[in-house]
Amino acid sequence: MKKNFLNYHKSLGYIAIAVIGISPMMQVKAQENSKNKMETKEIKNSENILLSKWTGPYDGVPAFDKMELSQLQPAIEMGMEMHLKEIQKIANNTAPATFENTIVAMERAGKELDRAFTYYGIWSSNVSSPEFREIQKELSPKISDYSSKISQNKKLFERIKTVYDNSLKTTLDEDQQRVVQLIYENFAMEGANLDKNAKERYAAINKDLSKLYTSFSNNVLHDEESYVTYLEKDQLDGLPDSFVKAAAKAAKDRGEEGKYAITNTRSSMDPFLTYSDERELRGKVWETYYSRGDNNDEYDNNELISQILKLRNERVKLMGYENFAEWRLQNRMAKNPENAMKLMNAVWPAALARVEQEVEDMQTIADMEDRNITIKPWDYRYYAEKVRKDKYDLDSDEVKQYLQLDNLTQALFFTAGELFNFNFSPVAKGSVPVFHEDVKVWEVTDKTSGDHIGLWYLDPYARPGKRSGAWATTYRSYTTFDGKETVLASNNSNFVKPAPGEPALISWDDATTFFHEFGHALHFLSANVKYPTLNGGVRDYTEFQSQLLERWLSTDKVINQFLLHHETGEPIPAALVQKIKNASTFNQGFETTEFLASALMDMKYHTIDPENINPKNFEKKALKELNMPEEIVMRHRSPQFGHVFSGEGYATGYYGYLWADVLTADAAEAFAESPGGFYDKDMAAKLVKYLFAPRNSMDPAEAYRLFRGRDASIDALMRDRGFPVPEENMENNSQDKNEDLLEEMKEEKKDNN
Repeated sequence: MKKNFLNYHKSLGYIAIAVIGISPMMQVKAQENSKNKMETKEIKNSENILLSKWTGPYDGVPAFDKMELSQLQPAIEMGMEMHLKEIQKIANNTAPATFENTIVAMERAGKELDRAFTYYGIWSSNVSSPEFREIQKELSPKISDYSSKISQNKKLFERIKTVYDNSLKTTLDEDQQRVVQLIYENFAMEGANLDKNAKERYAAINKDLSKLYTSFSNNVLHDEESYVTYLEKDQLDGLPDSFVKAAAKAAKDRGEEGKYAITNTRSSMDPFLTYSDERELRGKVWETYYSRGDNNDEYDNNELISQILKLRNERVKLMGYENFAEWRLQNRMAKNPENAMKLMNAVWPAALARVEQEVEDMQTIADMEDRNITIKPWDYRYYAEKVRKDKYDLDSDEVKQYLQLDNLTQALFFTAGELFNFNFSPVAKGSVPVFHEDVKVWEVTDKTSGDHIGLWYLDPYARPGKRSGAWATTYRSYTTFDGKETVLASNNSNFVKPAPGEPALISWDDATTFFHEFGHALHFLSANVKYPTLNGGVRDYTEFQSQLLERWLSTDKVINQFLLHHETGEPIPAALVQKIKNASTFNQGFETTEFLASALMDMKYHTIDPENINPKNFEKKALKELNMPEEIVMRHRSPQFGHVFSGEGYATGYYGYLWADVLTADAAEAFAESPGGFYDKDMAAKLVKYLFAPRNSMDPAEAYRLFRGRDASIDALMRDRGFPVPEENMENNSQDKNEDLLEEMKEEKKDNN
């Protein structure tokens, strides 16, 4: 889906690694002379460039042009050792614990390791290789040990608790109070209060899990790289010319010149299933994609899922929780799994009903064409496209001719300028190091003052060694902690690279994702926080800002200026725009159901006793109980569900996209109702002030109330998707009487207790 990203950040007093869709960070073998090199924190470039302070323009930038894989293990190990020494010094301080000598000191520690992990993230996500994956396997358990040495440091936690307890008596500044709260709660959730034996078991579980996460993600990556469907010229019926040219290039790049490659990624699979007239081939491509990690071979992930679930369950039981979901959601907006399930169950029936209508429409067309078939999952996209043309006279490929990547990039910049007062200027080629020739870089400045804000890196195209999906990340986050640090933000996509001389044309869905991920980048670039910890996020809130930004793609100002035909330069016709708007809720049954099936499965996996679980059987049984339509498959089947099983960033958190979409739909209505619409200056100012700039410096629910003047309502979500608004909500629709779902969920927790 949207929003896959690797986010390495300093969080809650120690180096936290939140890995979405890929394996967690790994550790390295010790070098015999490494201790001698720890005498100074400023490591010279000649010793290890991956640890060195960044130099060059824009307050320093990563030396992507000088990074060598042979340096990675020594850098990670050295950085961890340096950070542990800093932490130990804080823990052993004999002076009474204060905010300055404990919390501030923790925030300042680990800068060298921060830099090393930035390079690690590039190898892991953008330029992976078999050699790197071997390093991953070796580093994984050692990184886990390192993390445990911090989160289970008894003296350190005692000092944190002292500062926390004192802050409840003598209140600190708001941002300081928030930092203390987040750090204390995180350490408590990570088992800091456990006894010695329990801590040892907790650490051992984390080490085992780190290995499993690495294996899971590498297995998926193996299947994405290894399974490619090659077509002959007579098998291209129905495919758009731009796709055919890109497929020819993909085959040539793989040594199969004269053929056409359908790679095992969503960006290749999705358009093939939408346009190919070859039903048998559609079935083959569909089966290949949805069988990743599920091929009964050495790269099969089902047993890994079972092990992961058992270890997660055992770990939270050590702390007295009923299940993993209960532990994980306590500091999220949902607060508990019951509230998350309530939201999903409120939407699920409407989604199923819409799927039934969609399948009926598709079957009618198939019957009219005398196909003598029953709609199968590999038919859904193909016949949905036919229904789209029939109902709305809308041809997705016709729309695609106006969605040129370069123009859409300028549309992103225009939107950022209107809402955030940002200006994007391309930097001279070669002035900022990049890790691949496809990567481009822009400088971001304030339009009014000209002040430098940061850099924005874009890595747009799919290639071997790059993980699938789209994500955003930061190489450096904004703080004013030790002097102002500007932002280095990155967006990463997997668009099919066009043939030489051809434009990069993408689908409307891909364009929406492009805006979405840019929303994450704007969230990074607009941050206004002092302490590094406050750059973190709350999982079921952090997708809200990016989902909201998607809405600007369909505004008139963007459509009229940037949706230009790639050959003629003519603006997209008003009639075609109207067709797009008329079809705005088209196929919502499919999109909502495939997403919710994954989100519901995520929650079910983490609220049961997993002792005897067989993931294949459990997935099948659970989906049957949910009345999952046979014509649709989960967006992420269990063996390839990297959000949940390649790390813990989204484990029991995949529902968060829907939770965030409640906020998104409600906030979008606020803009639509304002005098200036989506470009209303007052609304834009509130957007930046309350929803983007604070990051995690205030409670998300309070931040939204400050923006909207009230809590969000599920009614807006249902209207947005073209689903019927529940009658109980319609009866209480005024602002004074509206008890929206989010507020009900908070009250429900009290009732359950």
